Formats: sequence, C-alpha cells, structure tokens
Amino acid sequence: MLSELRLENYAVIDSLAVEFAAGLNLLTGETGAGKSILIDALAFLLGEKASTDVIRTGTDRAVMTAVFEIDERSEKVVARILEANGIDPNDEDESIILRREIALGGKGRVFINNQPATVGVLRQLAPYLATIHAQNESILSFDAAARLELLDAFAGTQLDPVNAAFANWKSTAHRIEELEHGEQDRLRLLDLWTFQKREIEDAKLQPGEDERLETEKRVLANAEKIYSAAMNAFDLLYEGSASTSSSLRTAQKHIEELSRYEPKCQEALAAIETARISVEDVGATLRDYAGGIQASPEHLAEVEDRLALLDRLKRKYGPTLEDVIHHGEEVRRKLSEMENKDEILAQLRAELAQAAQEYLRAARAISKKRYEAARKLEKLVEAEINDLAMKSNFHIEVSGTDEAGNWTASGFDEVVYLISTNPGEPLRRLEHIASGGELSRVMLALKVSVEAGQGKKSVARAPSPAHRTLIFDEIDTGIGGRAAEAVGKKLKALSRANQVLCVTHLPQIATFADHHYVIEKKTSADRTRTAVRLITGEERTEEVARMLSGAKLTETSRKHAEQMLKTNA
Repeated sequence: MLSELRLENYAVIDSLAVEFAAGLNLLTGETGAGKSILIDALAFLLGEKASTDVIRTGTDRAVMTAVFEIDERSEKVVARILEANGIDPNDEDESIILRREIALGGKGRVFINNQPATVGVLRQLAPYLATIHAQNESILSFDAAARLELLDAFAGTQLDPVNAAFANWKSTAHRIEELEHGEQDRLRLLDLWTFQKREIEDAKLQPGEDERLETEKRVLANAEKIYSAAMNAFDLLYEGSASTSSSLRTAQKHIEELSRYEPKCQEALAAIETARISVEDVGATLRDYAGGIQASPEHLAEVEDRLALLDRLKRKYGPTLEDVIHHGEEVRRKLSEMENKDEILAQLRAELAQAAQEYLRAARAISKKRYEAARKLEKLVEAEINDLAMKSNFHIEVSGTDEAGNWTASGFDEVVYLISTNPGEPLRRLEHIASGGELSRVMLALKVSVEAGQGKKSVARAPSPAHRTLIFDEIDTGIGGRAAEAVGKKLKALSRANQVLCVTHLPQIATFADHHYVIEKKTSADRTRTAVRLITGEERTEEVARMLSGAKLTETSRKHAEQMLKTNA
C-alpha cells in the first residue's frame, strides 16, 4: 500500500508531500492542474523510463520518493528481491522506501531503503507494490504471462507441482543432450573434463584451506614483529621486577597486612589474587605462543606458492574454493557418465519418459482448471462491463497443445482475452481496443471480477486491510451519467481488498471516495506551483459542486453535491 509520496522540483511542483490511506483515494482538480503528474511520478518510481523534461525549470534535479507498506503475501518475495540485489530491509517497520533522482544531462540515481540500487530492481519490485492502469499504458504490460497470471489468480491455480515437474523434465533432457553431443564435441568435452578433473585432484584441496593459509601467511610475513610484541607483553605482565605480576604480588602482601586489622579487606585480597592469576596465565600463554613462532622464509614461500595455486583455480572454477571442489565433483560425474554412456542414456531416457508423464499429468490438471475458470470469469467480467455502460461480449480463450515444444514451468496453455464492444462486431483481442477509456473500464471489470472470485473461494471472515495499490488514470474518459456512477461503485468494491488511487474529473465518481484529494495549480512570484490537499466536509462539498457546475458555483450545485455525497457515503 502506498502510504506517502514526496516530489521535489518535479514538473510544476517545487515541493510536495501527500499521505495516502487504505481504501478508495480519489484525486480531482481543474483541467490542467496536473492530476496526472502524480501518476507519472509513481510510474517513474516503479521503473518506467525517465526523462529530463520532468525537471522543474530553473533547477538541476527532480527527486521522487514513495513509501510502500508491504503486505504479508508480498513480504517474502520482496525480501528475496532485496536480498538478491544486496539491499537491506527497512529495520524500522514493514515498509520499503523508493527514491529516484533525475538530473540534467540524463544522469540519475535510484535508492531503495536509502541504499544505492538500479532501475532494474525497481522493475522487479513493481508488480508487488502497485499496478498503473493509465489509458493504453494499462495494456502494454498485459502480455501473455500477465494474462495467464490473472486467470490463475481467479482460479486459485497452484503452480508448484507443474513447476517441479517441468524442472525435473528439463534437467533430465539437458543431461541427455550433453551425452548425445556429436562425436567430435564429445571427444573435446572428454579432453576438457579429464584435464579439469586431473588439475583439481592434483591440487588435493581442503575446504577452508585458503583462509587458513592466509592467516598463516600473515603470521610468517610478520614473524619478527609478532614475536617481539608477544615477548614485550610477556615481560610487562610476568617477567622482571616491574612486571604487572610483581606489582600485584607486592600489593597482595600489603593487603594481607591490612586484612589482619580490617576483615573487609579480605574481599580485595581475593580480587587481587584472581587478577594476578589471570595476568600470569596470559603472560604464560604469550610466552608459549612466541616460542612457537618460527621465522622461516622457506615456509613462507611455500605458503605463498600454495595460495597462488588456489587463487588460479578459484579464478578458473570459482569464485570460492568450495566452488572449485564442487566443480571437480561435477566433472567426475560427467566423465563417469561418458564412460558408461549407453547404459546411462537408456536409464535417462526412461527417467525422461517418466518425467514427461508427470509433467503432462500436472499440466493437464491445471489446463482443465483454467478452462473451467475461464468460463466462469468471462461471465462475471461481461456482467461487470455491461454495468459500465458498455454493451459488450467478452470471451476468454484458453488454447495450447501438450506437445513438448510448448511446455513451460506454468504449463502449456496460452490465454487470450477477446471482446466485442458493439453489437454485431466480431470478437477482437482486448489489447486491440482503440479507445483508452474502454480499455481502462475493461481492466477495472477484470480486476473487480477476479477479486470477487477470489473472495468466494476463501472462508468468510472480516475484510483484510488493503494489500496492493491499483492506480487508474482517466478511467472515466468518454462516459457520464449512469456509467460514471457504475464506475464509482466498481472502484469502491475494488478498494475493499486493495488500495485504489484514481484520477477523475466526474463528480459521480468523486463522491465514492474514502479519501478525497484536490490538486490545485497556483501562481506565485510569476511561477506556477501545483499542490495537493486532502479535503473533507464543506471543502469536499464545494469541490464536487465545482465539478458539477464549473468555476461558477450555484446554490443548486451545492445542494446537488450534498445529496450525492450523502447517497454514496
């Protein structure tokens, strides 16, 4: 859920901070006030290509920052993405902070949780944080994978069995491919693997050996310094008339004399005794350690030569010594397979046939579930679309063959969404719809239908807090009246399980808001500035009245606004 958005020197915004909440967040304002600026900034924060055109005139850098609260369903995958990219989680709470800077000259920087990152990481995180549906942009990311994912979300498809079956089949097929290389390739691989095996075996590697040798090298290279430091410390602690041990013994005698007259000194005497024993133990340890140090240039040379060999092997097969050892084990296995090629091939082909059967069993079960879910979902979506003043026919086509060339980790199905937006017209792919307003409404109907289907599958319980952010821009293009009210109701329904942000210019939609923000453009000191305010009460009534009647408010428009707000509260 998006909890906060901050912009600095962005377009006509000099400095802006706005907090959002769960539920339906609607943004309104006069034409040209910059309502879509916030949506564009969020798109940049989610990894869209940036342009220096957004930098406010007279400044050299635009800064965008967003704070997202992470829900339980996305927490683990977001944590994995951060860990894979060397980024620490936010210690303070379960949130993630995105910051992007765009500078003149095209240079930019990305930070996640105040740590340097890349635009690529933003794109990895984006699907788990927010989805933007802004006219045709909403369909650009509606690729084959996204279409399948949406149907699977509705069907409640469990992909783990088919994922595991596909990985097993793919791995077995790859091993067979290695063994079936052409004779020339096979001989070349045999020579290579034999050389690698001999090279690694001759080295007689031990796990952790490089770290132990590095420590030994440091000691040998600084033997004289280490011996001198240890013996000097020994002398100060134990040896000589001025040593710590001697001083403690003298103090001990004086305290023994005191204890004859003052029993309380017995505690001090025991403490001194303990300290003296500890000091003498440390001194003896240092003396023994110094006695074991041998300044041997010959042994140092041997250690350095051994480390050089290990470094060479790590550069070739590493990067770690454990990787080198593992590589040696792998080439031994491959050589063994080559030597028993025919026998192993027969075994692998039998395993491949079994793996293929397991994959097909899992994939066909999922395909059947998708087909059944598609029939249910298309009816729900068609009903939702017709409620949005679009008399349309909607169909979900699940196709694909179970031939091996079509196999993937998510099955062999392809999903296409088809729609006819006018009676008598043939069904066409959803992404080929010309009207951006129609696209946005269809995407809204899809989202609402999927959420409704998922809700029916779960046990009845109290509504959960918003867990994802869905952003709709210009969803009300070309509609009004009853259709606008229907869109408002759909957004309200969608916001029960998701945080929804929507830019609108229709009062019928604005009245459904849980949180209403007005975007205003003002001129001060010959500069234009855009501001965003959360409005409630009388201010909200005034804004809805303005949307009804334009710049000139009337008593009639105010009363109409009050009635609409009461009706949709």
